[in-house]
Amino acid sequence: MKSRNLTFHLLALLTVIIWGVTFVSTKVLISAGLTPTWIFICRFLIAYLCVMSISRKPWFANSYLDELKMMGLGLTGGSLYFITENTALEYTLASNVSLIICAAPVLTLFLGAIFFKSRISMKAIIGSIVAIVGVGMIVCNGAFNLGINPLGDMLTLLAALFWSIYCILLTRMSKRYSNLFITRKVFFYGFTTALIFMLFEKKPTFIIGENRVAVILNLLFLGIVASFFCYLMWNQCVKILGPQTTANYIYFVPFVTILTSSLILQEPITIWMILGGVTIITGVYLTSK
Repeated sequence: MKSRNLTFHLLALLTVIIWGVTFVSTKVLISAGLTPTWIFICRFLIAYLCVMSISRKPWFANSYLDELKMMGLGLTGGSLYFITENTALEYTLASNVSLIICAAPVLTLFLGAIFFKSRISMKAIIGSIVAIVGVGMIVCNGAFNLGINPLGDMLTLLAALFWSIYCILLTRMSKRYSNLFITRKVFFYGFTTALIFMLFEKKPTFIIGENRVAVILNLLFLGIVASFFCYLMWNQCVKILGPQTTANYIYFVPFVTILTSSLILQEPITIWMILGGVTIITGVYLTSK
């Protein structure tokens, strides 16, 4: 049992390392002319085709209510989460987004208390306050020294809330349905509900220009590696380890994103980002104890 759990701990770590790179990959696609919704739709459509190649049936859940819950998973863990997060990347740094997403484990803890009536210790409350202070440090960024629009940081907080709801819903559904079935449903309802958002966005301009190869490679990375494989791993980790334990791995994401965004995007690393990141991670650590 210990070796089995260790395997899933390593899979959760591998997943968040890959997801740490996706912030930079998405930023590259936005710079190339793709809109947040187009990026998400292409990403989840690729992932859906991949999972359909290995799992097609059953087509529907056991009841209409469960099918609605599957749609909820597709919304919270798919379209609403990624479109909000991708839009945030238009307004703020990729490193900022990855740091603030660290609030997700704290939100998962409190949502778990609401839905599962689990007790929250005083240490968890203190940790939550510390994490919120860290988010505030990043959002304020020393009186906005870099001129970053705080709208992006607020959108990231909203994305973290959606992801927390996804983890809570996933805990219930994973007890009755297979990982492949749930993942297929998440991808399907994710990209189909995102089609509504596409009506309100400008058309992408990536077809023309010298960035075509980079766009295709980044979309394949996001669709096949970061979505298809990572969602399968993450969903199984939530099932085995639980939503709170698995969610705690999210605070490894910023270290990967800050490094890659600095190397690839030449994004600045400010003292407020470092202090805020350390404060968030400290708060999440206290919350998870």
